[in-house]
Amino acid sequence: MHVFVSGRVSLDLAGTLKWRRSEPEELLPDGPSVAEWIVQARLLTRPPKVDDAGAAEFRRLRELVYAATRLEPKRRVARAELQAFADQPPVRSVLTAKGTLERQGDVVAVLSTVARDAIELIGSPDLDRVLECGRPECTRLFVDDSRGKPRRWCGMTECGNRMKAAEYRRRQRAR
Repeated sequence: MHVFVSGRVSLDLAGTLKWRRSEPEELLPDGPSVAEWIVQARLLTRPPKVDDAGAAEFRRLRELVYAATRLEPKRRVARAELQAFADQPPVRSVLTAKGTLERQGDVVAVLSTVARDAIELIGSPDLDRVLECGRPECTRLFVDDSRGKPRRWCGMTECGNRMKAAEYRRRQRAR
């Protein structure tokens, strides 16, 4: 099960390589894992066929997004490469005869949709609200859209709870 806590699908993709500073954990090692992520991200209704080359393209886009949105070291935007992903036709939203929404497309369409999201983020004032999780081990990025901007963790389930528990234990030991 993948986690979607970043506030943008492009940042959620960037979060599919966990623990970048210590022991990186690859969440998209192959085509089936990428197809699963695509459906869980609600980019497509049905999982597409993703081969090894398609999985490698997802990992490449992920690294472009991460480099363009991270805080440290300095952001690097590979504009031409990011634009090449975005220039392809995106995912299509289709209203079925039953009145339900279907998202249709292939791997290229999903890459385009995610790259477009990244470009919109990078070119907007929202980029100034992109933060890295406050848990030292975590390298997940998120858009802080909380009221008053107090958000410190990518999500409470994994990082927030662990940090709060650690702080509680520290205070108990100090007493």
